[in-house]
Amino acid sequence: MADQWVRLELDVASFDEHHFEKYVTRCRADGIRLATLAELGDTPEHRRALYELNKECSADIPERGAFYSYEEYAERRFSVASYDPRGVVVALDGDIWVGMAATSAHGDFVFNEMTGVRASHRGRGISIAMKTFGMGFVRECGASKVRTFHHPLNESAISMNQKMGFTEARD
Repeated sequence: MADQWVRLELDVASFDEHHFEKYVTRCRADGIRLATLAELGDTPEHRRALYELNKECSADIPERGAFYSYEEYAERRFSVASYDPRGVVVALDGDIWVGMAATSAHGDFVFNEMTGVRASHRGRGISIAMKTFGMGFVRECGASKVRTFHHPLNESAISMNQKMGFTEARD
């Protein structure tokens, strides 16, 4: 993996949600439904579907290597104190899960663990829509920052976050 990750953060107070709401509206107009895992039901079947989607989307991350087994994933994602199904946004095209934006709460900040969209649905603003939709969870947590990091060659993810107002983390 990369020695130098690109670490980004978003100041929640300065995030202009209204500006990005157009992505949510566009998704809905295209038949894409956004829902949290809490709304869909935090069931074993939905957790498995999230794993499969995360595995597929993660394959495009530079130098990602082999993805976790389901057991490892479940332990790292669902069996930690920071997990909250309200912080996992799923994009659905009918019954098909096409995107995910998973965050976890860490006191004064929320960490964006993974945002991904299936290749068949990319380029439609779904990532920004999911992250905008997920700001409700960030505000519920009372977090002042959203943090994330990316491989330096993952230019599309870095660019998408910067478009939303993420800047280089200072600490």
